Amino acid sequence: MGRLSGRSCIVTGAARGIGRAIGEALLSEGADVCFADINGEQVERVAADSHTISNTNGAKVTWAKVDVTDRHQVQDMIGKAVSVFGKLDVKFNNAGVNKPMNFLDVTEDNWNFIMGVNGLGCMIGMQEAAKQMISQGTGGKIVNTASIASRQGFGNVAPYCASKWAVVSLTQSGARDLAPHNITVTGFAPGVVATEMWEQVDQDLMEIGASERPGQAMEEFSAEILKGRVAKPDDITGTTNFLASKDSDYMTGQIVMIDGGMTLV
Repeated sequence: MGRLSGRSCIVTGAARGIGRAIGEALLSEGADVCFADINGEQVERVAADSHTISNTNGAKVTWAKVDVTDRHQVQDMIGKAVSVFGKLDVKFNNAGVNKPMNFLDVTEDNWNFIMGVNGLGCMIGMQEAAKQMISQGTGGKIVNTASIASRQGFGNVAPYCASKWAVVSLTQSGARDLAPHNITVTGFAPGVVATEMWEQVDQDLMEIGASERPGQAMEEFSAEILKGRVAKPDDITGTTNFLASKDSDYMTGQIVMIDGGMTLV
């Protein structure tokens, strides 16, 4: 029996990268997991691959295609997870996007796209998860993905930074509002993580002239990491499993930095 056995979890943005790693790590400790992503075909494959993990401990797996900015789709995702697992205990609002633009070139479309997914999507996910948890009457946990960009602004990803500051604010607001319902709201803030998303950001930064060669941006961003290397997705999952477990029951309204010492705040 893992320490998460019997817990029902949803992870958005779970078709790849950090989200997939979170879901697989939850499964490895016995949790039932719904992998959710806007890329339905890819997240279905991820869920199928994860059955290898779940078959070893009896955990259940399902998946859902979801646009986190669409409240009805979020409700349907939660409904599917509850129909399979019987309840919802932990909701990870992990789906996120980035599209670098130099500060003076940021457009309304760029701002609205990033803030829509990272900000509004987080709020809708929190609200709908909380409604389900309140209806169950058993409390629950909501965990949001922030970033080192929620602690300082960077010139060519201003909307992304603003959106992750919004995640911190939503985490604090939700923690205050939902505490009477025995729902905790926490988050974690990764630094530079070697994922497919970073590979795309690296390419985008070259296209806007912010870097000259592949890998340069990651090298420069990670030069001051005290641990001396960029993170891998599984560097994050020890903390995310902790935040999903009873071990973190007395924690709420907090953001845990997982950046290898890149920012000391």
